[in-house]
Amino acid sequence: MRQFLFTAVITACLGATSAQAEAVQGDAAAGEKVFAKCSGCHQVGSGAKHRVGPHLNGIFGMAAGSHEEFRYSKAFQRLGSTGLEWHADTLDAFLENPRAMSRGTRMSFPGVKDADDRANLIAYLRTFSDNPADIPEADPTAQVLDHNLDPAILALVGDREYGEYLSSECTTCHQASGGDSGIPSIVYWPEEDFVIAMHAYKEKVRPNPVMQLVAGRLGDEEIAALAAYFATIED
Repeated sequence: MRQFLFTAVITACLGATSAQAEAVQGDAAAGEKVFAKCSGCHQVGSGAKHRVGPHLNGIFGMAAGSHEEFRYSKAFQRLGSTGLEWHADTLDAFLENPRAMSRGTRMSFPGVKDADDRANLIAYLRTFSDNPADIPEADPTAQVLDHNLDPAILALVGDREYGEYLSSECTTCHQASGGDSGIPSIVYWPEEDFVIAMHAYKEKVRPNPVMQLVAGRLGDEEIAALAAYFATIED
């Protein structure tokens, strides 16, 4: 019964947007600019990889939550279990309000409220799908931020158990479930991204007084341990 109601809610959401999605022809060039809002977590194009979120190559026709090598939240796994596939109408509904479609998702993005922006973004993502096959994939639009961190620090292998011990200070704000209430999720961050971000706070390159204070108290081994823990934390 619960599964039926969940599917019905998704169907209702799609019904409100599918006609609009089909009616609006998006501008892929304009959509590339909209994608800048997504590029902190997702990559597209040649060489795109899973980062905080999965890469979005080949998304059209793909079942939700179906990248076998990406660890989705349980909320997104439930969404995928409904048989939902990504097409213009389903993407439009999801992009308007991700949490309305996937309650409890780790995705902190509030959505793209403007219908034209959504249509443009969908048109842009469409160019990275296998069909039509004659549209070549472009270079990745999201790259890891430049940094001057010592390679020896990035090479440290974190002690996951130690990271779990240290994590209580982090989880007073960041939810271990991966959800968020205005505070971004750090669950399943790639370890290198986590380490780079924490050292950026420590060196006051990233602005956030609270995070600068927290990171400033951590040594290299402690940051590596936290990175190892949050990269593999269980839901």
